[in-house]
Amino acid sequence: MLTVEEREEIEAKLADYPTTQAVAIEAILIIQRHQGWVSDEKLRDLSDFLRLSVANLDGVATFYNLIRRRPVGQHVALICDSVSCWIMGSERMRDHLCSRLGTPLGGTTSDGQFTLLPIVCLGACDHAPAMMIDGTLHEDLDEPKIDEILAHYT
Repeated sequence: MLTVEEREEIEAKLADYPTTQAVAIEAILIIQRHQGWVSDEKLRDLSDFLRLSVANLDGVATFYNLIRRRPVGQHVALICDSVSCWIMGSERMRDHLCSRLGTPLGGTTSDGQFTLLPIVCLGACDHAPAMMIDGTLHEDLDEPKIDEILAHYT
């Protein structure tokens, strides 16, 4: 079931959109913000609430790379793998991050604290390499800076 908070936020967004189809992305992101990810059950509940098919909502949810359809850790780290970041050493930063947290890219740490995911571009090409953790952008990365950033989350 959608929570009371999720329903209220989705209803508030409905006023900003001409149709329930148009609010679908916002509604899915509201669920993700509350749950951390979007389960099949939540999609079914949203389908009933918006009177849209589950297939339609799943198509939206699987198209956008920032919508997570599997459980994730408490913190989600998006590692930029754009050409600019790659040229500036993102592979080395990714390897350091994976080694430091003990999980591969795409994985979640054994304690459930971090999920590491690749992302095509964070739009910080002038400050590459970059990553984003829980919506906070971190630029001009090197190994010591990554260690410093991680210290804030542990």
